[in-house]
Amino acid sequence: MASFLFLFVLFVSLWLFMLLARVEGNVVATRKHPSFEGWRLVICQPIDNAGTPEGAPQIAIDSHGAGMHQRVVISSDGSEARKAVGDPKSPARWLVVGIVDELEPGVPV
Repeated sequence: MASFLFLFVLFVSLWLFMLLARVEGNVVATRKHPSFEGWRLVICQPIDNAGTPEGAPQIAIDSHGAGMHQRVVISSDGSEARKAVGDPKSPARWLVVGIVDELEPGVPV
């Protein structure tokens, strides 16, 4: 049963995008969707392993407190982002799911 659950989670995770990104700034808005009240929004530039930009920057909800130019992992799982903000009709799509502190075990960023 445990192996089936692992394979199911692996299969589902392949349908969602998780990207390595670098925090490039904060979003400041005089008006925003009510579901974003109290949440920090950051501009995240997707990058490759070498740190070279890839693709367009994304705006993500940050509950981890990532600092400027820190490497983070962002997820495009919109349903989890909407659960995080507590509004099923929220326009939230991207969510910071972790801060990268090591490139590999024992090698800091």
